[in-house]
Amino acid sequence: MDIMTAKTPDAHSGVLDINAVFRSGGRAVEFLEQINKASLVMLCEAGIVPGEHGTRIARGIVKVAEDARVELERTGVPRRSADYLDYEPRLVAAVGPDASRLHSGRSRQDLASTIARMNLRDGLAQEVDALIVAREAALALAAQHVETIIPAYTHGVQAQPTTFAHYLLALIAALTRETQRLREAYARVNRNPLGTAALATSSFPIDRRRLEVLLGFEGQIENAFDANHIATVDCALDVAGALAIAATQIGQFAQDLHGQYADTQPWFLLGAGELTGVSSIMPQKRNPVAIEQLRAQTSIMLGDMHTVFLMSHNTRVGMFDYRMYDPVPCTRPLQVFKLLRQVLGGIVVDKERALDEVRADYSTTTEIADALMQRADVPFRIGHDFASKITDFGRGKRLKLGEIPYAEAERIYRELTQQPLPLSQDAFREVISPEYMVFGRKGLGGPQPAEVNRMLEMERGNVATDRGWLRDRQGHLSNALAGLDKTFAALAAK
Repeated sequence: MDIMTAKTPDAHSGVLDINAVFRSGGRAVEFLEQINKASLVMLCEAGIVPGEHGTRIARGIVKVAEDARVELERTGVPRRSADYLDYEPRLVAAVGPDASRLHSGRSRQDLASTIARMNLRDGLAQEVDALIVAREAALALAAQHVETIIPAYTHGVQAQPTTFAHYLLALIAALTRETQRLREAYARVNRNPLGTAALATSSFPIDRRRLEVLLGFEGQIENAFDANHIATVDCALDVAGALAIAATQIGQFAQDLHGQYADTQPWFLLGAGELTGVSSIMPQKRNPVAIEQLRAQTSIMLGDMHTVFLMSHNTRVGMFDYRMYDPVPCTRPLQVFKLLRQVLGGIVVDKERALDEVRADYSTTTEIADALMQRADVPFRIGHDFASKITDFGRGKRLKLGEIPYAEAERIYRELTQQPLPLSQDAFREVISPEYMVFGRKGLGGPQPAEVNRMLEMERGNVATDRGWLRDRQGHLSNALAGLDKTFAALAAK
């Protein structure tokens, strides 16, 4: 829950209801129930709560959950409070004063830290899944355009030709790194803070490693002060930072796509349907609403992530500012990743128009300088100056590069070097063609089909690896919670 939406108990006092910060967020109520079950199992196994009390408390936990379910069915209003101070009176009403034994060695501090981490890991798993789906959509699109030549831009100006698959593979590589960041964040998030109490543990012999196993954590935040007051901040920032990078990268991609719509004949468009809108007054106008929304939502998402940092900045430890049950909600990131997948699925490329756009400019002149050095040992800077002068001449005459007479190219070279042009007419025409430049690349990671296909296969492998990681993490959690339910049920049945 965002602190700005916390309710005030007295409209006239203007006093913020601090406890409201703890009352909602993600699956917090569900997670509190899991924590209570795990705590009770551990307390009974450690002998801190006698067995007969443990059984009665376990049955009380079941009754509180059942009462909440019945109330929801009757009123349609769910109990959203995950604040233990709201929960315990209901448990005491079901069990009696001994219900408070459940809170032995605990504090709302470590409860909040634990719920926050459970929310974060749940969101991370969903985000990784959504990113994998988006990467799969990008891979499918790229596979269709291994030989589709397009213009590429630097400084907003056509620079060199490449292929649409090569361009998409750059986005895919970025999304792969983003998935890796989220996986790395998950590993740091999925550590157990429960059992640390407020900040210095307690006099009860709490078995924190047992709590770790029961709740599906994979390690401990060992220092109790760190667990509730330092790590609870940086684990949220870890996730927010990764998602801020994703928002930035996807926003840049949206801007790249949107730039094409300024052309009277874009070389790519979104297909007809819900991704494109028709102007209310101009019947000829097709607005790329999905791209605009993708750009806008990534900006809002970036703002959301900055808010996580700002809420933690310049605060003393122990303040409520950063202590949200759901510190980095995953709703907007999931919406952004889904919209990205939809946009990728709606792109239609006009291959001939893209190639015409390349041929209309001078982005292949780099190859003139390269060919002169490779074929005639002309120093690169001389070749570069020659290609630059050809560009100035052609643009001055409003000619495309391929329309410049060979005789003019010879003249310009001779005036520059006092030497004949060491490329024949056929060789000159060959090296300025987009196909020659793009498909003749030899460098690692270039747009040549062999290299693009290699990178496509590599990224498919990365997707499979990340899918496997996600299955493993989901399986680990599922097994842990199944074990918790089984052990708790046995305790309640005694």
